[in-house]
Amino acid sequence: MTRTHAWHAAVVLLAAGAALVPTPAGVVERLYSTGAYPIGQRVLTSVSNLVPFALLDVLVAVVVGGWIAALARDVARARGAWLRAAATIAARSVAAAAVLYLVFLIVWGLNYRRVPLADKLQFQSGDVSPDAARTLAASAAERANALYDRAHGDGERTELAVAFVRAQRDLGGARLAVPGRLKFTLFDLYFRRAAVDGMTDPYFLETLVSSDLLPFERPFVVAHEWSHLAGYADEGEANFVGWLTCLRGSDGDQYSGWLFLYGEILGSVRAADRADVAGRLAAGPRADRRAIADRVRRHVNPRVSEAGWRVYDRYLKANRVEAGAASYAEVVRLALGVRFGPDWTPLRK
Repeated sequence: MTRTHAWHAAVVLLAAGAALVPTPAGVVERLYSTGAYPIGQRVLTSVSNLVPFALLDVLVAVVVGGWIAALARDVARARGAWLRAAATIAARSVAAAAVLYLVFLIVWGLNYRRVPLADKLQFQSGDVSPDAARTLAASAAERANALYDRAHGDGERTELAVAFVRAQRDLGGARLAVPGRLKFTLFDLYFRRAAVDGMTDPYFLETLVSSDLLPFERPFVVAHEWSHLAGYADEGEANFVGWLTCLRGSDGDQYSGWLFLYGEILGSVRAADRADVAGRLAAGPRADRRAIADRVRRHVNPRVSEAGWRVYDRYLKANRVEAGAASYAEVVRLALGVRFGPDWTPLRK
């Protein structure tokens, strides 16, 4: 075995071990999620914020371009030994994927293995019920109705970043995450075709958003992605923290958060009560919900969207999120089961 082959085997075994070996959530929480990760996040996001374009695009271009260049070199050197060339290409590809996976875990991915948010807050599973969902959905409708005019006006806006700091502190954060600069990406066309509103780059810790978001959608989408930067990798938890962030922001931010929660929780309301709850939403917020649906329908490709979400579901499950893509709905369970103090401040254990 050559030195190169030994290196390939070692990195693949290391990645396999990192993927499969059990990691105690308490250890990850203490040493990584609230220890090393916040320090690295502040550095990486602060640096990536200096660049107006998505560094993830550059990384993809470099990786793909390097792979193609190596492929061309191997083919040129093959001289008929195609089986050996294919084995070399396959071994290098697997090793490169292993390296990318290990970097992913170190930079951000271990946050999937931290202590669940419900275990750190005063959470009562008995409070999660259809009746509670109906009450909260009605409250969300009322708040959206009350905020609609001010949210669509030209009033002074509170920086969402300030609200993000407050939300982190309310959740007990000691080392606060740096908000990411909003960026578009070369994958924007895919975002729109697959109905993806945003993404957190797990290598440079950037905030990437779809270019077609409507103004009243953007605050929540940004708050959700910033929640990922704060180490809340689980999609449902990021939805919850994003909602809390919006509630601490301007009228427009709050409206975006309540409109989102209304849409999420409506599906948890009994079918018999759903029409009554839906009727509580005023004409303005209803029009905004239709505008969101129209935006998605205008750009989405059902096949691309289905394939993309199927891949993402497998990605989440591979990272020990048992619910997969369905974890987005965890926000409903958290919003219903968490005990709150004044101003929607979650009570910690």
